[in-house]
Amino acid sequence: MISLGNAVISEDIVDKFFVCDLIKCKGACCVEGDMGAPLDVEEALILEEIYPIVKPYLSKEGIKAIEKQGTSVTDEEGEPVTPTIGNNKECAYAIYDPKGILKCGIEQAYLEKKVDFQKPISCHLYPIRITKYDEFDALNYDRWSICKPACSNGKELGVPIYKFLKGPLIRKYGESWYAELCKTIDEKKK
Repeated sequence: MISLGNAVISEDIVDKFFVCDLIKCKGACCVEGDMGAPLDVEEALILEEIYPIVKPYLSKEGIKAIEKQGTSVTDEEGEPVTPTIGNNKECAYAIYDPKGILKCGIEQAYLEKKVDFQKPISCHLYPIRITKYDEFDALNYDRWSICKPACSNGKELGVPIYKFLKGPLIRKYGESWYAELCKTIDEKKK
């Protein structure tokens, strides 16, 4: 474990390899699972605010789900998550590209500079899952069989999880935190 600021990082994030391979998995993480993507309370408010701008990027089914359920819903533990289409199928914000790969409608609006919110941090950081405790965040590697192509791809390219997720980690914890993480990892390897 690496302790850095208010975060405790699992060694798997340093040692395991991962690079998404969307051609093979087709964005299955936007469909699989038993609920929508976890959200911070602040993100739930942001989704409510930006929905009118993001709406044109979404599928008809996604729009129906959001307009029926809301821009976010509450899971069994009382935490906000994104709504899903049907009975926990794909995320209501997911869209299919021409190759049949699921992508994020929120992120598409972000890439076209319509909104300044990229997508939920839980999606951006995947396969890292954060468990929040009173005093710290625990960052763990979430192993999921649908990500086997990403594990193989990462191993072939020699890219550990923390390097693959440099951008999202900086988004969440800041550039100096990420630089310190890299420094700590380099020192441990000596």
